[in-house]
Amino acid sequence: MAKKTTATKATPAKAPARQETMTLIDNRNGKQVTYPILKGTVGPEVVDIRKFYADTGLFTYDPGYGSTGSCTSTITYIDGEAGVLEYRGYPIEQLAEKSHFLEVAYLIINGDLPNARQQAEFEDSITHHTMLHEQMQFFFRGFRRDSHPMAVMCGVVGALSAFYHDHMDFSKPEDQMIAAHRLISKMPTIAAYAYKYSQGQPFIYPRNTMNYTENFLHMVFATPCEDYKVSPVLAKALDRLFILHADHEQNASTSTVRIAGSSGANPFACISAGVASLWGPAHGGANEAVIAMLTEIGDKKRIPEYVKKAKDKNDPFRLMGFGHRVYKNYDPRAKLIRQTCYEVLEEVGIKKEPLLELAMALEKVAIEDDYFIEHKLYPNVDFYSGIIYRAMGFPPPMFTALFAIARTVGWIAQWEEMLTDPETRIGRPRQRFAGPTTRNYVAMKKRK
Repeated sequence: MAKKTTATKATPAKAPARQETMTLIDNRNGKQVTYPILKGTVGPEVVDIRKFYADTGLFTYDPGYGSTGSCTSTITYIDGEAGVLEYRGYPIEQLAEKSHFLEVAYLIINGDLPNARQQAEFEDSITHHTMLHEQMQFFFRGFRRDSHPMAVMCGVVGALSAFYHDHMDFSKPEDQMIAAHRLISKMPTIAAYAYKYSQGQPFIYPRNTMNYTENFLHMVFATPCEDYKVSPVLAKALDRLFILHADHEQNASTSTVRIAGSSGANPFACISAGVASLWGPAHGGANEAVIAMLTEIGDKKRIPEYVKKAKDKNDPFRLMGFGHRVYKNYDPRAKLIRQTCYEVLEEVGIKKEPLLELAMALEKVAIEDDYFIEHKLYPNVDFYSGIIYRAMGFPPPMFTALFAIARTVGWIAQWEEMLTDPETRIGRPRQRFAGPTTRNYVAMKKRK
């Protein structure tokens, strides 16, 4: 008897999703060129113009890269219009309220929140890597005492590769992890040592019994002469500041780290490059500039005068700490840090510091002024962070160094992501040349 068979109806193949494209017409020759539109999980779509030069013989022109996506990333999402900031999908509001810095650091680097075992192992690794090689103390002594802390950090962070070169094969995930842990753990020690050196005080070694921010505050403000009790309010405030500054998408310093890393440079060199970029007054140095601006204003009675100057397009004066390149709404970090600012001021006593009273008076005027509301010039995270750091007792040159401690987490995560992205190519922007055309060399005696 023949075996009975059962026929089955073939399932039709699913039609592939239609690729959306953008077609441009070259008016010089009428040629049409078409480019794919790539979607992300959220946010603006992007036009893939990698073949644009090959197709047209033209370069795109975008000074400051305001309309250019340089990479694909899964780390941080920003919606400047809506005032949204998320790390790995988690809203910054939830992380700032419920989490702590080292948990957020684990999230940013690894992609997910840790379980209890993972968090314990991560914190143990960070805690036990905080000491610097003892010979690095001599490296600090090569700087002048009045050197800016960021100048010192640029040099010392870059020099880490000369002291920790035992795991330098960064094609291995293990070596990437070791470099990441070393940088996150040692950056507070480097910043604290830079401060101590500038003050002519002895270095204070890290303590493994303290958490991340407590340990840093102890290294900065303790002396061998007496015990220093870390304020829980200040430690918590600094922890929250570190969370808010941990990453911020493809900003100037992060892009610097990525472009340095694209050449194959080691992570210590890349992070040193990021420190240098962060130092600029338009980037991480903005909180230092806030204090300089407040010092210039000097008195609450002069606030109306300076607000008027800020509104005058012909006046070079700018209110530092207001507005943001990305956020066209209230900076979500500023909303969170504002309450922290008041908590810190209450802890230290605002009446002890006239400059802080001036800052609060300026904030009140600016957030109620129609001009600033209309132009969306809200106080940003730099305005409040500068006030908090000042209230804690940090001198202005240390403000950007504190920023660098927190942002090291984001830099490392972005460096690792760049390293493992198959689309990574060495960074090589092009230019629009507007210099002289070819000309012949003229001997000295014939020059006019």
